Amino acid sequence: MATSSIGPGFLTQTTVFTQQLAASFAFVILISLILDVFAQMNVWRIICVSGLRGQEVANKVLPGLGVVLAILIVIGGLAFNIGNVAGAGLGLNAMMGLDPITGAIISAVVAIFIFVVKEAGKAMDKFAQFAGVVMILLMLYVAFKTSPPVGEAIINTVKPEQISWFAIVTLVGGTVGGYITFAGGHRLLDAGVKGIESLPEVTKSSVTGIVATGIMRVALFLAVLGVVTQGLAIDAANPPASVFQLAAGNIGYRIFGVIMWAAAITSVVGAAYTSVSFIRSFHPKIEKYHKWTIIAFIIVSTATFALVGKPVNILILVGALNALILPIALGTLLVAAHKKSIVGAYKHPLWLTIPGVFVVIIMGILGVKTLIEQLPLLFK
Repeated sequence: MATSSIGPGFLTQTTVFTQQLAASFAFVILISLILDVFAQMNVWRIICVSGLRGQEVANKVLPGLGVVLAILIVIGGLAFNIGNVAGAGLGLNAMMGLDPITGAIISAVVAIFIFVVKEAGKAMDKFAQFAGVVMILLMLYVAFKTSPPVGEAIINTVKPEQISWFAIVTLVGGTVGGYITFAGGHRLLDAGVKGIESLPEVTKSSVTGIVATGIMRVALFLAVLGVVTQGLAIDAANPPASVFQLAAGNIGYRIFGVIMWAAAITSVVGAAYTSVSFIRSFHPKIEKYHKWTIIAFIIVSTATFALVGKPVNILILVGALNALILPIALGTLLVAAHKKSIVGAYKHPLWLTIPGVFVVIIMGILGVKTLIEQLPLLFK
């Protein structure tokens, strides 16, 4: 659904990078989408053919590797959740003018309540779905009103004036990094979609999800590009909210705050739940007290953000951090794809293996490079 794809990291990253790169960001979107598709298709196919969860596949590749992978995914999920909490703080800042840290603490309390009370969770899901539809309509309105240079964007898609590998790494990490791509594959398993006969459905689902995200990113990119090309100053403290304020006035700003908060609060609960699910089976006590583990996950995320602050920096950085986990996870599953003991008679196609290896290499090198460069900025 809309708010699953358009989370706080998605909104902030797209806005900041469009502001920095202008029309050249179109090239970043194209390259990141190509990397996303090949990463997700490989992971989902291998999970569904094997009928095993990601950590279980890793343990069959090398005993103990599944534990390492699960720990990395939980660490990446924690980083992502810090970003979600930061996004919730920015949402309340736009909605009510609250300090982002204060807003994040309030949002964490609400998230825990939503998790504990099932009825509240169902109501929040419906509200988030409605907010997602409003977000798309508001985004299209802003793109139409600001009249972005579409022709220039199309040219820069294939012939960019500047290239930012950090932006590419961040977008890929935010879309298919860390726990995210595994969560989709695991959901298919839970729905009974597995085995070689399910491959057409798996391929369709993986590509459709990435394309839908790409369409929404392009719409937001054009909306921000229209504001940028008009020479309007975007507030660095809350860039995406500022775009909607400049284009649609204070009403647009407040509405955006509600949408941002809805997207973030549901992501806080979802990221905590999914991340903990990777380690629930490792110890009976984790399984027994998994609800308390999830609540602790939310509290730690919020406390970390409260100590560090800088919500915009965090929302940008978490994408790069999760990008580091992708090459390890994807590399492990590519090895598994060629082991008969894991996938049986299935033959993983070269047209997926070769691009998959390329994604592993490029994301490994660029992920380390960009994280080393950007991490110190978080603490300045």
